[in-house]
Amino acid sequence: MRLTIRTNLAMRVLMTCAVNPGYSITKAEIAEKCNASKNHLGQVIRQLAHLGYIRAMRGRNGGMYLARPAEEIRVGSVFRVFESDLPFAECFDKKENNCPLIGSCWLRPALKKAVEAFYNSLDDICLADLVDGNRELETLLNMPERKFAPVMCDGRGQAVMN
Repeated sequence: MRLTIRTNLAMRVLMTCAVNPGYSITKAEIAEKCNASKNHLGQVIRQLAHLGYIRAMRGRNGGMYLARPAEEIRVGSVFRVFESDLPFAECFDKKENNCPLIGSCWLRPALKKAVEAFYNSLDDICLADLVDGNRELETLLNMPERKFAPVMCDGRGQAVMN
């Protein structure tokens, strides 16, 4: 079994946000810290935001942060979402299955049980379990404090710099 790049990147994004609470982290910062492609990250970030794991803001002071506490983000749920579109074996793919043994094979239910056990074991782990007290990870993913100029809005909700 091998995880997809998207799942790996999703966990990197979430861990980076969790290590930097109270800060809005940019895609470029994560790409640099995690040795990742900005294009791949963009796709993953959009999906994480759509699923409610992170909040992402565009613009000059944009970035992302966790949308809920790290204790509430289960690793198994993240893996299920990002791995769900890839069948574990050919017989798991309803459209592309060409296996002639499908009707009599006992391997498929055994594999299905094993894959579910894998996800269930990850359900026991929350994002906080991966980052809290992990000093090496904090050193790798900590972002330097940034100072942002205050942003005011005009009557139409447009940003106006002082």
